[in-house]
Amino acid sequence: MANRFVLNETSYHGKGAITHIADEAKGRGFKKAFVCSDPDLIKFNVTGKVIKILDDAELDYEIYSDIKANPTIENVQNGVKAFKKAGADYIIAIGGGSSMDTAKGIGIIINNPEFADVRSLEGVAPTKNPSVPIIAVPTTAGTAAEVTINYVITDAEKNRKMVCVDVHDIPVVAVVDPDMMSSMPKGLTAATGMDALTHAIEGYITKGAWELSDMFHLKAIEIISRSLRKAVDNDDEGREGMALGQYIAGMGFSNVGLGIVHSMAHPLGALYDTPHGVANAIILPTVMEYNAPATGEKYREIARAMGVKGVDEMSVDEYRKAAIDAVKQLSKDVGIPENLKDIVNPDDIRFLAESAYADACCPGNPRDTSVDEIIELYKSLI
Repeated sequence: MANRFVLNETSYHGKGAITHIADEAKGRGFKKAFVCSDPDLIKFNVTGKVIKILDDAELDYEIYSDIKANPTIENVQNGVKAFKKAGADYIIAIGGGSSMDTAKGIGIIINNPEFADVRSLEGVAPTKNPSVPIIAVPTTAGTAAEVTINYVITDAEKNRKMVCVDVHDIPVVAVVDPDMMSSMPKGLTAATGMDALTHAIEGYITKGAWELSDMFHLKAIEIISRSLRKAVDNDDEGREGMALGQYIAGMGFSNVGLGIVHSMAHPLGALYDTPHGVANAIILPTVMEYNAPATGEKYREIARAMGVKGVDEMSVDEYRKAAIDAVKQLSKDVGIPENLKDIVNPDDIRFLAESAYADACCPGNPRDTSVDEIIELYKSLI
């Protein structure tokens, strides 16, 4: 069986990377940008850093900001209407996963109008045409949506998140500039950073993992583990490390899938609006314990990548525990809550478990699971 790998056409990394946006737009012959960015980023002038570059280059644009933290079907549908009205020919997505996921949904529907019913994009949609070209500029170090073929849209009517997987949605250009992430508060830095670590660990142990993806995931675990604490303290070196580490994790998991940490986190975001990174961080150690019997020797390499010493002298049980303990310690050090008791209503657990089991990430989990087993995992966290 052949393994497929899909990445951006071009990516820029490091301080000042956003200065290349104008060159890319002009070089590709784009005429008018549809700038997708959420209201807070506009309010605090983070989006303005890119707008200044467009203004200085005399590039035309229109801003779209009808974007929620967990973007909805309505956000996408309104964006499609606004894009058509604007007469734009490309999208610049500025923000975290919410802005980029909204942009992906808009871009896909514009060029594949038969999928105007956003619900039809859930799962692996058989679209025929690439999205409207997207230049993605992340402002958080976590989702890696700028390099993935995935996006998540909330169906508010059904209180569930739809995971959409489509090779046609990947941005043509990713601009990963740590300066665009410098205004993130500590809590958001911690949450998005743990989301990135979850991507790397789940991607490394998923059923679809292979040598090429393993290379990316182990390097991402290493960079994130040494960088996240510094990034939370707003250290420049930590910010740069997280900007790169989360992107590398995205290069991997986008191509091999994830597991039930994400499956269990998605319904928490849909039902309670729980920040995705917080949900992942809380769930990750518990699911790592659950998955351990199905991971062979991989936890040894996770422990090693996280800086644990002496792993080669450890037994299987010892290095598996060491890997899980290292994740727990990092999560604690950056201020993530230890459990879900302040988030989950026990009466909702069966609904949450059924949603998680139906989630697109569930089949990739290294250990086959069931609704009843996921119920027990949720119960153990409250």
